[in-house]
Amino acid sequence: MSTLTAPEAPTPVVGGPVIDLRGIAKTYKTGALEVTALRDVNLRIETGEMVAIVGPSGSGKSTLMHILGCLDVPTVGEYRLAGELVADMGEDSLADIRNRHIGFVFQQFNLLAALPAWRNVELPLVYTAIPRSERRERAIAALDQVGLADRVDHRPNELSGGQQQRVAIARALVTEPALLLADEPTGNLDSSSGADVLSLLHQLHDQGRTVVLITHDDDVSRAAERVVRIRDGQVSEARRGDLR
Repeated sequence: MSTLTAPEAPTPVVGGPVIDLRGIAKTYKTGALEVTALRDVNLRIETGEMVAIVGPSGSGKSTLMHILGCLDVPTVGEYRLAGELVADMGEDSLADIRNRHIGFVFQQFNLLAALPAWRNVELPLVYTAIPRSERRERAIAALDQVGLADRVDHRPNELSGGQQQRVAIARALVTEPALLLADEPTGNLDSSSGADVLSLLHQLHDQGRTVVLITHDDDVSRAAERVVRIRDGQVSEARRGDLR
């Protein structure tokens, strides 16, 4: 497998932390049933940090990831992303900040089966003012950066799992985001492909990007410089040997 090469880092966010959560709670209601997924979460992640948020299934880590990625909003509390108060944003503003500031990498890849690799990577740029020819150039350049220059016209079913995740990483990077959110990024990969992905995330962190890993895997969490543990909807700093 080709060694992944990280692209140049984006201009870092200036003026405070990238992520600042204060008193965040999230409650879901279904009829008379009420479930609290997050409780009084306070979390600050500085520009350029690589942080792992670790927790078992049902701990609230997916809910937290959705809030961090502006895919959901808290019931209570304040969230500032790159200094901007998320509660003050409308749907259009939230979509814009997701596109400009956040790159997402998911366990399931979330690639469109009918599109070749470069078209999948291009998707975050489609709703921008970037001309079509430049979008294609940037998508192909991003695929080259993750070792897939010879797979730009291949569809997902023509790629291995590791290659599909590399396409997903290229898609996350094509907008040059300040924050990279990776939800179980190695969960569907063999050990060699998983190590390759973690190596790339390390390179991105070393070049100044803020990387947040959402995981239940101790090997993935050990790749981070700081570990936050989540259990029963509450977060705390975790020692390296205290992740189970």
